[in-house]
Amino acid sequence: MVSLATPAKAAKKIARNVRERRLQLELTQAGLAKRSGVPLPTLRKFEQQGTISLESFLKLYSVVGDLSDVIAATTAEKNEFTSINEVLEESNRVPRQRGKRQ
Repeated sequence: MVSLATPAKAAKKIARNVRERRLQLELTQAGLAKRSGVPLPTLRKFEQQGTISLESFLKLYSVVGDLSDVIAATTAEKNEFTSINEVLEESNRVPRQRGKRQ
């Protein structure tokens, strides 16, 4: 899938989404930090700048969301092509034929 978002913009959007979810759950930053095990300064920096380690993000998300959503978002879909060359290769591919053992 082609995306026009830069990594920095995506990180900030994810940080905003996590912050909004925290507020929906009526959690303070200190409360979320305590429940997730992520240091409060790390959480503050994440919400302000979008910068965080993957491990800390997963800890936060385990409190405000469902980790299976993250796993599903990163799972490759079958027949999802990333370039026109992949489409052409797939359409030109001859199916393998296997003989039976005797």
